Amino acid sequence: MLKLFLFVCLTCWVRSDTEKQCQEFTDLGIHNALAGTDLKVKLLLYTRKNQNCSESLSDSNTTASTNLDVTKKTVFIIHGFRPTGSSPVWLKDIKELLLSLEDINLIVVDWNRGATTVIYQNAVHNTRKVAEILRKYIDQMLEDGASLDSIYMIGVSLGAHIAGFVGKMYNGELGRITGLDPAGPSFSGKPPDERLDHTDAQFVDVIHTDMDVLGYRKPLGNIDFYPNGGADQPGCPQTVFAGTQYFKCDHQRSVFLFLSSLRQSCNITTYPCDSYLDFRKGKCANCEAFQPMPCPVLGYYADKWKNYLLQKDPPVTTAYFDTSDQEPFCMYNYFVDIITWNKSGRRGFIRIKITDNAGNTIESKINSEAATFEQYRQAGILAGFDEDFDKISKISLTFSTRTLIGPKYKLRILRMRLRSLTNPERMQLCRYDFVLLENIETTFKPIPCQERDK
Repeated sequence: MLKLFLFVCLTCWVRSDTEKQCQEFTDLGIHNALAGTDLKVKLLLYTRKNQNCSESLSDSNTTASTNLDVTKKTVFIIHGFRPTGSSPVWLKDIKELLLSLEDINLIVVDWNRGATTVIYQNAVHNTRKVAEILRKYIDQMLEDGASLDSIYMIGVSLGAHIAGFVGKMYNGELGRITGLDPAGPSFSGKPPDERLDHTDAQFVDVIHTDMDVLGYRKPLGNIDFYPNGGADQPGCPQTVFAGTQYFKCDHQRSVFLFLSSLRQSCNITTYPCDSYLDFRKGKCANCEAFQPMPCPVLGYYADKWKNYLLQKDPPVTTAYFDTSDQEPFCMYNYFVDIITWNKSGRRGFIRIKITDNAGNTIESKINSEAATFEQYRQAGILAGFDEDFDKISKISLTFSTRTLIGPKYKLRILRMRLRSLTNPERMQLCRYDFVLLENIETTFKPIPCQERDK
């Protein structure tokens, strides 16, 4: 009996000690949001030594940590407004994926007590207070030998502006800030010292996915990514009958796109461009400014283009691209350029399908803008597919003016060229001297382009 008693006591002590050491993200409820919460910040450290058991850090004594290694890269994850008090659904994935990629210190900035409220302005008011707490902790890290170069902050919504406030305290010397759909309400139209700005770190990249409602519309970083134009993300509900997803799906998509870049199932290629309309018109299909690098990719690896982006004056770039409606959200882009020899100009749309060697056929998901086809002049069309065909055996084109009355036109093609933007090293495919009848699908086998057409 004595042995049993001692065993039970020891088990309880070990369990109690484990519970005390393994801190969890503060999980609150709607009743907390209704009542309001006073600000309390917890810094939860995860490393490869304690991936499943966070260590709560002291903002006044970094040396007390048993897992923090200030010689390594430190990534801060900062969430945003939490109107229901729940833990972010993406938190577990981003933690596990980052630690699987790099041996880093990963610090989750838990300010749920302070972000959980039905009064948005209260959470906004707390953002600078959170930034000040982070500054105190980073100061301790610096005293213990850390470098500002190795500090990377990933901020979601309000968290993006918190990261910006911290960056300003160090005169923009933080290594990197990634803003995931930075909050727009209460920040739009504000000067740089009152929001995230490209001067807040050595490199600032931003993803905008809900710029017309909860996010920020204008560029904030060294490179600002606007998937699907920055609003109305494919796959997100279009009516209020979908419940809370209607309000948060577009806003959260920035996080899930970033997660996709961590999973590396595909590279989401983006295209520097002045506007989404120009991108859809196929005006931004090359990335000559980045050669020998390809077009920039979205997400975690965007900093590979840092040196090219910072050479611009001012060092600000906007990049556009389309995505599919579900994870991993990749769209495989092609550029189709057509030279016609009709004496009279034609204006219309081209629907594009490709077929692989196995007979699988897919249609472009991009509803391109109308193109103008003039004699001996090149017209460009952007195409995007949610599958990647390494070998293309057939191409199908359909020309349409989308008019209900009037004559049916022919489009006389002198040359059609298909080239992959996602994989520019692939062979360019051509077809010469053929005719497209309006609203009639024409399928043909492409051939390698002649040297003069590449």
